[in-house]
Amino acid sequence: MNTPTFPHRPEKTRYDVIIVGGAIYGSAVAWFLASNADFDGSVLVVERDPTYEFASTSLTNSCIRQQFSNEINIRVSQFGAEYVKNLPRHLEDDPRVPEIGIQNFGYMYLADTDEFAEALREAQSVQAACGAATRILAPEEIKRDYPFYNVDDVVAGSHNPVDEGYFDGNTLFDWWKRLAREKGAEYVSNEVVAMTRNASQTRVESVTLRSSETISCGTVVNASGPRAAHTARMAGIDIPVEPRKRYTFIFAAETPLDQDLPLTIDPSGVHMRSDGVYYLAGCPPDDDRAVDYNDFIEDHGIWEEKAWPVIAHRVPQFEAIKLTNSWVGHYAFNILDHNAILGPHPKVENFIFVNGFSGHGLQQSPAMGRGTAELITYGTYRSLDLSPFGYLRIAENRPFVEKAVI
Repeated sequence: MNTPTFPHRPEKTRYDVIIVGGAIYGSAVAWFLASNADFDGSVLVVERDPTYEFASTSLTNSCIRQQFSNEINIRVSQFGAEYVKNLPRHLEDDPRVPEIGIQNFGYMYLADTDEFAEALREAQSVQAACGAATRILAPEEIKRDYPFYNVDDVVAGSHNPVDEGYFDGNTLFDWWKRLAREKGAEYVSNEVVAMTRNASQTRVESVTLRSSETISCGTVVNASGPRAAHTARMAGIDIPVEPRKRYTFIFAAETPLDQDLPLTIDPSGVHMRSDGVYYLAGCPPDDDRAVDYNDFIEDHGIWEEKAWPVIAHRVPQFEAIKLTNSWVGHYAFNILDHNAILGPHPKVENFIFVNGFSGHGLQQSPAMGRGTAELITYGTYRSLDLSPFGYLRIAENRPFVEKAVI
């Protein structure tokens, strides 16, 4: 699909729901609201860059997994997998919507210590109770199924070949955005620069756009990705979400593998997987700190000094490879507990969070978008109880930790 052209100024002076950010989460919420027969309100989506050039949605590696340590994250991604596999049905059997499916090569977590292996076993028991097909593998079993690995320093692995792998997240995003607009959600190319609260500070009454319009609102949804803290501060709210750089590398192998490479999470933190005829790898920088919202500058030494040595060690067949492309994207990283922040603020009651996904946002967007739309429409979650992600734990400094973060 071509990049849509959004108008600059909104048509109205008041909307029932104003969504700040129009990438995967803004569009997910807009679609689920617009397609809900019980919601009859108006929706404005404010997107500062409709090209989405540097949006996390555009720079994602677009994968999905069930290998999480918390049951709710597993359930969220199980719905995501079901949604992706049946996309046309979920989009009202629109004949224009393509099948996208999941390329199921699975995630392969590798443990190099007994402590790490025990953590994988504990997580596997939670996953199995949710119906996931995760299995714990001894080094010789890994080598049997995937002979190309070097497992000399591996204690155990965790692999799930069902509903884990790559999917076309940009197609999902494009259709949510397109169909939400067709159903009446209004998108504008603009930026929210300020918010005004009522006298008791319990509600956001209006937002001000860069183009100087002041727009009244019923509900504000913070779908600002790595800029979430900046948006929250306009409402007088602090959240522990910051932009963190994540590197992606595309490489070609002189001698390609004769089977798919699972999304392999090396104990070093480097990960890699098949990507068509190429391979994709990624990692955080060693100095993993918050960066400026506009900082997408690459440190080219990370490939030579960190990623490539690990890749060649784990898969000796990759000693002869050629880097063909690379980029930097941002995680919206929740530094408290690496989990999403979802739902209303306890005091500014009409300010809704969809933030802090810490790298697993794309795969969680179907469940989180649906749940947020339910909350706005009905005042409660109906399909899946997402209350563990609520803001109150942030205010009380009570982490709800997700251990399986890549």
